[in-house]
Amino acid sequence: MTTTATTHPNRTARIAGLLYLLLVPLGILGIMYVPNALIVAGDMSATASQIAANQSIFRLSMVSALLAQLVNIAVVLTLYKLLQPVNATIARLMVLFSLLAVPIAMLNEVNHAAVLLLVNSADQSSALMALFLELHRYGVQIAGIFWGLWLFPMGYLVFKSTYLPKLIGVLLMIGCLGYVADSLVFLLFPTFGVTFSEFTFIGEVALPVWLLVKGVNVQRWNERARNATVAQAAPLRVEQNLPTPA
Repeated sequence: MTTTATTHPNRTARIAGLLYLLLVPLGILGIMYVPNALIVAGDMSATASQIAANQSIFRLSMVSALLAQLVNIAVVLTLYKLLQPVNATIARLMVLFSLLAVPIAMLNEVNHAAVLLLVNSADQSSALMALFLELHRYGVQIAGIFWGLWLFPMGYLVFKSTYLPKLIGVLLMIGCLGYVADSLVFLLFPTFGVTFSEFTFIGEVALPVWLLVKGVNVQRWNERARNATVAQAAPLRVEQNLPTPA
């Protein structure tokens, strides 16, 4: 147990909530802005003109996407401190799934860097530009698999925690299904056009808001933390033939 989480679980909860909410503007600018505002469907010449005229914002979206991944690391490590007393193994699985998305999403921005190079080159190739923009879309969807998968163990931990609302845990697990469905449907049927996560994201808003406003039930968190500490110490005490504390 870390001293911060053990002594001040609500401080940890509010830091996690604040960091999680910070992902909203970073994600909107870094992932949603470019396809919605700058890419003109079916017209790569117009798309190139839009990007060329808005290069500073395009670059800002790349930086925002990269910052979102750094914040993501901080979010999952802070949530690990908060949820680890419930089940350490599942909490580690949550961290693993979240961290696997980070290098995928960061390397994916190389595709947008290639688009900028093409926009600023003397010989603009519409075909190459379209290729890199499409590769970026695929990269987002591949990272999206892990953006979904980490929600399931997190939702399970919240559901079983007793110090956070069970409903939020259920909503997070549903959110997992939305992201994974989006990615798999895109990879299998790229023209399908329905985004399930638009309807299943509620848990990702409810959790950080709850952590910021309400925090956790400190008494129950401390009970789970003590029980987890005793459970971890029990095998060592048996091996050393020491009495288990009451």
